[in-house]
Amino acid sequence: MASSRPDPPEAATPSARLDEILDDKLRIQELPDSDHEYEDLSPQEEAHMAYLESVRIPIVDSFKTTSSEVQDETLEAVLPFLEGNPNDFPLNEHGIPHLQKEKHIKFLKKALGDYPAPFAMMDASRPWLVYWGLQGLSALGYDISEYRERVIHTFSLAQYPAGGYGGNYGHFPHLAATYAAVLSIIMVSTPDSPATYDSINRKNLWHFLGQLKQPDGGFNMTTGGEEDIRGAYCALTVLSLLNLPLELPDDAPARKCGLTSFTDRLGEWIGRCQSFDGGISAAPGNEAHGAYAFCGLGALAILGPPKETLHKYFDMSRLIHWLSARQCAPEGGYNGRTNKLVDGCYSHWVGGCWALVEEHQSEGLWNRDALARYVLSAAQFSKGGLVDKPGKRPDAYHTCYNLAGLSAAQHRYIHDAEKAGKLGLDAPFHWTPNGTFAASTIWTPADEVARIHPVFVIPFSAASESRKYFADKGSL
Repeated sequence: MASSRPDPPEAATPSARLDEILDDKLRIQELPDSDHEYEDLSPQEEAHMAYLESVRIPIVDSFKTTSSEVQDETLEAVLPFLEGNPNDFPLNEHGIPHLQKEKHIKFLKKALGDYPAPFAMMDASRPWLVYWGLQGLSALGYDISEYRERVIHTFSLAQYPAGGYGGNYGHFPHLAATYAAVLSIIMVSTPDSPATYDSINRKNLWHFLGQLKQPDGGFNMTTGGEEDIRGAYCALTVLSLLNLPLELPDDAPARKCGLTSFTDRLGEWIGRCQSFDGGISAAPGNEAHGAYAFCGLGALAILGPPKETLHKYFDMSRLIHWLSARQCAPEGGYNGRTNKLVDGCYSHWVGGCWALVEEHQSEGLWNRDALARYVLSAAQFSKGGLVDKPGKRPDAYHTCYNLAGLSAAQHRYIHDAEKAGKLGLDAPFHWTPNGTFAASTIWTPADEVARIHPVFVIPFSAASESRKYFADKGSL
């Protein structure tokens, strides 16, 4: 039974500070006999405390489970970073740690270098390691052109002879690896260096995608592999950025079932991935997950203007409710599933959903400041890189997606639906930046990251230049 405080006196609490956050009665008893709510605190720390109290969960279930105990432990680890500055970072005018850009750049450049032997298990993830590093550096404003030749070399080896990209040399092609490889190549490409673009064998890639199209409308991740919503998003991203024909190749198995286009039955299949609680799952009937929500929304935003496609295939009211429930309090960051812990990667996977959703609904559906506070205060590692949560080690994955989430919190985007739809899968190329949320009380201009395309999660210029290059190039 729920109550406003944990009433069993024998139930141990993780820390005195956590007691203070959760227990109304205890907090009132501990108030000092002064005009200040807390003793020996700076004005900035007092402001942080007041904020945390304003967003604390008012009802706490006293029944203890393994999950609730881990949640309490997590909150105990996060609170010091939201209350103070354990990393001793320079603070901005709002008392929030500055974004440590130079440290993160140094970390990501190292992540794009050589790895020691214990990382051999990650060798099949090479396209992802490259993408996370390049996109993270781009978000921090670093010129990644120095990596152009290395990227071409890496992916010329990972490109499968029959089409698509594998995790490394000699690996079978996979849609996730293909997605990361194509984004990496596009990010280091420019119109005056066509060899980079032309390193992609578009015709073979088109045939590879044709082998993955399924009769029910979705996509397998690889030949004979699983069918899930990642496949829909990855395939549409590649088809759109490379301006590939929407007509299925003659040898596509789905043609035997009457399908003729990559988009046939796809919207309906994505719609069936919405779960009973409003979230989006990997496949119909599965559990909802934050990353799949972004993949589903992103895929529909490629199929057409989001104001049309989202409402057509999703129950948006239920989805918005589910997405809103993923923002943790008082942490401010997001979790990926119901009853899970805050994790910095969902700063993008869930936080990045809102730009797409707000094109369908009104603005102001989520707490941007709370997410930015989590990223700047709790997700920055002392020596560089960003983390899942305090106590974890930094990696390129969490660095990339924490920065993408911070960008989503800082920048506005609008979509011009009237210009979309005249060419195949051209809807994503009609997004434009629409200023920043300069009135924030969390970040300053020094803490801003670059604008990131809300659908493709790469720089705007990389997306538009790729589409134009291949459109001008013409047929396969």
